Amino acid sequence: QVQLVESGGGLVQPGGSLRLSCATSGFTFSRSLMKWYRQAPGKERELVVGITSAGGTTNYLDSVKGRFTISRDNYSKTVYLQMNSLKPEDTAVYYCNVLVDGIGYWGQGTQVTVSS
Repeated sequence: QVQLVESGGGLVQPGGSLRLSCATSGFTFSRSLMKWYRQAPGKERELVVGITSAGGTTNYLDSVKGRFTISRDNYSKTVYLQMNSLKPEDTAVYYCNVLVDGIGYWGQGTQVTVSS
């Protein structure tokens, strides 16, 4: 079955960095568009960025442009989100997502808290 497991979140000071990982199994990762979403408290889940099977990226959320970078490793079936220059407004639960045979799958999420 499809499984997505996020990791790498935590508490970081403003200006700091984190690298999120999403380990996957149960589908053909190398052919799949992978996405990172986030959901802040009291807000709707929003798309941060996606990465195609060939490594091309979709548009980044405006508020993260120039600070976040998505990447993937098809050998380890893992997608990453490098987050630099973090701001308090980046505080959210971050989720990876994939669409397989018309069904959307989500991981359990990883909490990112940016605070001094």
